[in-house]
Amino acid sequence: MPFINEDFLLKNKTAKKLYHSYAENLPIIDYHCHIPPREIAEDRRFENISEIWLGGDHYKWRLIRMTGAPESEITGDCDPKTKFMHFAEALPLAAGNPMYHWTHLELARYFDCFEILKPSSAEEIYRLCNRALERPDMSAKGIIRRSNVKMIGTTDDPVDSLEWHEKIAASGDLDTLVLPSFRPDKAVGIDKPGFKEYISELGRVSGINICGIEDVKKALSSRLEFFCAHGCRAADHGLDRAVYSPASEAETDAIFKKAMNGETVSADEAEKYATAILLYCGREYARLGVVMQIHYNCQRRVNSRYTALLGPDTGFDCIRAHDGGAAVTGLLNALDVTGQLPKTILYSLNPADNELLDTVAGSFPGEGGIQKVQHGAAWWFNDTRSGMEAQLKSLANLSLLGGFVGMLTDSRSFLSYTRHEYFRRIFCNLLGEWVEAGEYPDDEESLRRIVEGVCYKNAAAFFGIGD
Repeated sequence: MPFINEDFLLKNKTAKKLYHSYAENLPIIDYHCHIPPREIAEDRRFENISEIWLGGDHYKWRLIRMTGAPESEITGDCDPKTKFMHFAEALPLAAGNPMYHWTHLELARYFDCFEILKPSSAEEIYRLCNRALERPDMSAKGIIRRSNVKMIGTTDDPVDSLEWHEKIAASGDLDTLVLPSFRPDKAVGIDKPGFKEYISELGRVSGINICGIEDVKKALSSRLEFFCAHGCRAADHGLDRAVYSPASEAETDAIFKKAMNGETVSADEAEKYATAILLYCGREYARLGVVMQIHYNCQRRVNSRYTALLGPDTGFDCIRAHDGGAAVTGLLNALDVTGQLPKTILYSLNPADNELLDTVAGSFPGEGGIQKVQHGAAWWFNDTRSGMEAQLKSLANLSLLGGFVGMLTDSRSFLSYTRHEYFRRIFCNLLGEWVEAGEYPDDEESLRRIVEGVCYKNAAAFFGIGD
């Protein structure tokens, strides 16, 4: 029997029934990812497996680096086969790492390859995959179609023209909704390099002369409305840590002007400014029906030498210490007290926050829909089998498992849709374990409702994606 077989990760009879009967063929709502919309619009084709597998994938880069391979043969300009061979050397050592499972799921689903990737099989698999990439259905749009993706939420800066989204929509040859998501991090990070230059660009694109914080807000509203006109259903904020430090409008305006004058902004001042912008954006999301996502507790670019060499998002980030509970609840409460709390999904990179986020979610109920505030899917370093199980168990213990909006790829790779399959198998197996242990009844109606909800229907309803 091949390693990736029909019952992979399904360890009991109930799990197999739940997955194969209800979860397996459901469409995918990939509501948060980093796929470049240009590559969809241009229906990009990939010349070799290294290009689609290793280009931009910092998960794989980290794995290869830990074997001691030279950086020039990981992210450099060396030939693609050399890079692939380094990955084939590293992967067999990664027992227990989700990369091992993801890799073999992708080989099976997209390349009809059920061989185990290792040095002795690497040459054959490299040739097989490269031949498969020549097929018509292995372009960017082809992969999306064969993956049964209903909606893709890309991640886009407020100054983006959204021209590629327009071209995707105008082409009319893709049934999948490809929708922009509003990511205003550069307008929030007043203490980050390039803030002053970014505000100038925001003013130029929005047509607003930005002289104070009220002008920043007007510019962001203008761009958010532009995004909504292009189908935007979600916004996202990537924060190093959760913040909530309310201050007067006069104080936050003075902080903004201080930064624009080239003066150094303190950490406390940066937090006050960020709080003001987050609160304003949250109210605008509520007004326009946009889901607010907040990712926090990440230490980014901790290796300054490699960051200077390769830039951001190249695999040199890590988990931040457990903190931020009071800031999260303070922000949500300030929005809720005026009736302006949008649908919200919270993600912490620190798994110690699981129980915190599940109890936070239960403290802000919404009427007319399931779970207005959600504890998001196990994110980044938690996107492992044990990490997903821990998130699901915490959610089940303290929140409403059947109301969860489920999985996302959070990926730059077109082959990452198998992460939804990986999640669905793990989820069905966990639910099946509870049934067979006598901890939940073997009630088909209720089980089907939970599985179909978590794997597809809840996300579709949460983001307003109809049939």
